[in-house]
Amino acid sequence: MPTPVRSNTQTVHYKRDWRVWWRLLRPHTLTAAFVPVSIGTVLAVDETPIHFPLFFAMLVASLFIQAATNMFNEYYDYKRGLDTPESVGIGGAIVRDGISPKTVLLLAWSFFAIAMLLGVYICVHSSWWLAVIGTICMAAGYFYTGGPVPIAYTPFGELAAGFFMGLTIILISFFIQTGTITSTPILVSVPISILVGAILLANNIRDLEGDKKSGRKTLAILLGRKRAISLLGGMFVTSFLWVVLLVFAKTISPWTLLVFLSVPKAWQATKGFIGKTRPIDMMPAMKATAQTNTQFGFLLVAGLFIHYWMQ
Repeated sequence: MPTPVRSNTQTVHYKRDWRVWWRLLRPHTLTAAFVPVSIGTVLAVDETPIHFPLFFAMLVASLFIQAATNMFNEYYDYKRGLDTPESVGIGGAIVRDGISPKTVLLLAWSFFAIAMLLGVYICVHSSWWLAVIGTICMAAGYFYTGGPVPIAYTPFGELAAGFFMGLTIILISFFIQTGTITSTPILVSVPISILVGAILLANNIRDLEGDKKSGRKTLAILLGRKRAISLLGGMFVTSFLWVVLLVFAKTISPWTLLVFLSVPKAWQATKGFIGKTRPIDMMPAMKATAQTNTQFGFLLVAGLFIHYWMQ
């Protein structure tokens, strides 16, 4: 955290270094963009040689959209008074690090602009219909916390995050390589979509009391803490069992069962919420949820890659 330095006029200035800007990106969330792009691309190997410039363009565009969404989240949580210096969580670039709200908003729109330019390149080499889909994805990123009725304030935050950051990105990544959509990327996207939603659910379990006071109607609030934790555990179980079913159906390789190496982290995440009520005490469980998503995703990519490499 930057050190505040008071001038003679009692104005607080902040010494900032690269770590402040790095935290603003919320880097641990960026795997939610990297993993789906990688999965969609690896699944395309069976259909066609990989077009690496398209892969990198899609990857960077997805990372910029994710980072911009994080910044919109930072900005609008501050504007609505949800972020304070005492808040527990990954935010705080404005209230704790002293970055101007206008700067955060400008960066968010700039990242969207870069993603749009990359999107033009992708469309030129695939289909202009993707421009419509990409615009909808960016709109979802903005309206997650922006607009008059933010998605994050409703019970549909987990569903929206899973749909756009799981299913949609995987299908786009597959399509730009192959020019078509098959059942395989749709089926493989299911556990990834669930685990992306699990990250949001874990965040909402942690912030349940504060969100309730601010008028939010998140899924965690509607279910209550105990049932929300049970749902989180069920989401983990469903994700792992789904991979088993796909393997038995011979949709994907048995190598993808490597994802079970992430079971201990999923158990740690679920167990870490039980009996906890203070946000600070639930931070390790929330981090473990994000780490489960990361480990599961990378292990799934590794399993798919090993299968194609050994053919």
